[in-house]
Amino acid sequence: MKTKKLKNLERVGGLFLGNKAFLIALVVLMTLSLSACSITTSTDGLQTGASIFYSSDKGNVWRDSSLISSPSATLEKITNLDIKGFYGDPSDNLAVYAATAEGLYYTYNVSKGWNKVGALPNELVRSVAVSPANKCLIYVAIANRLHKSDDCARTFTQAYYDNDKTVSVTSVIIDSYNPRNLYLGTSRGEIIKSIDSGTSWRTIYRLDEPVARVVSDPQDSRLIFVATEKSKLYSFVSNTETNPLTSEDIDRNFQVNNFRDLNSVLTDLKVGTKFKDLVSAQSDGALFLATSEMILRSTDEGTSWESLNLIQPDGKAEVNVLAINPKDSKEIYYVTNGTFFRSSDGAVTWTTKKLPSARGGSALLVDFSNPNSVYLGTSKVVTK
Repeated sequence: MKTKKLKNLERVGGLFLGNKAFLIALVVLMTLSLSACSITTSTDGLQTGASIFYSSDKGNVWRDSSLISSPSATLEKITNLDIKGFYGDPSDNLAVYAATAEGLYYTYNVSKGWNKVGALPNELVRSVAVSPANKCLIYVAIANRLHKSDDCARTFTQAYYDNDKTVSVTSVIIDSYNPRNLYLGTSRGEIIKSIDSGTSWRTIYRLDEPVARVVSDPQDSRLIFVATEKSKLYSFVSNTETNPLTSEDIDRNFQVNNFRDLNSVLTDLKVGTKFKDLVSAQSDGALFLATSEMILRSTDEGTSWESLNLIQPDGKAEVNVLAINPKDSKEIYYVTNGTFFRSSDGAVTWTTKKLPSARGGSALLVDFSNPNSVYLGTSKVVTK
């Protein structure tokens, strides 16, 4: 029996079709493929929806790490959500908290996904602090409140509440030497201290503009730095040998010494009025101040400063957020709305890479135990 010769036929998905039918099928397949990709990628191949990325090689290669941990087969991701900051657990390098515009997320291993903290409201999280003495003791600043959990974020109580609902708790830190000591910054300009793990509070200093960030020197937790929203910078020495049980010594517990206004030099450097980040390097205490226009470094507790040599000229750096390798302060990272920058030689030279997202870079964290690991958070780019 003779087999008929097939003319002008093509094989598509196991079926033989004529040329016209083949072209139609090909167009349909391409359309379906592009439609599926358009959910996560833009026309230039960037992932538009992913909120969190992770790199195991210092930012050379990024992978989408927005997956939400779920026992079900349904894959969910943290997408199109603005990440405001990453906060690590000082006792566990794999435990990371992501502050977002709609609540708090955490992971104990980024490869296994993120979990939403259901015990907190879906509101803007401004700051997070995890106790170095107890990984289950967590403080979260939201609106005019500080929330406290002592059961690893399963439940929360209210540790601080401001009577003025227009005031925000903008920053919270824990004294690494004496974890009973907490410091808050507020949008009204107060620096507030607790010596009993958040049970009671006392204002220890007032500024005339909103506090943006409070940090302590990792080499000496008594030394506290305060940055304001307009890039003003102050420092003071606080007593860490506090004891809430000795009421006769209450004033000494809240004593502020050697308060310094560090802005005379900063004014000469024309840092601008838009604060972005303040980091005290874990390895040597070097202080880094980032504004929207430049990055500065001080190696003498803010007495003198040098402007880092960036690729863009001062005033056009457009810095969003800064990170320093905890083991080597010469390794510096920052991101803008479109670019990831890294220097391994103290800002002598820089490598630059396009962000893996069409969204802007808004958060960075370098793993304190394995500095090859870097977390990147993104946010919607607001065009002026």
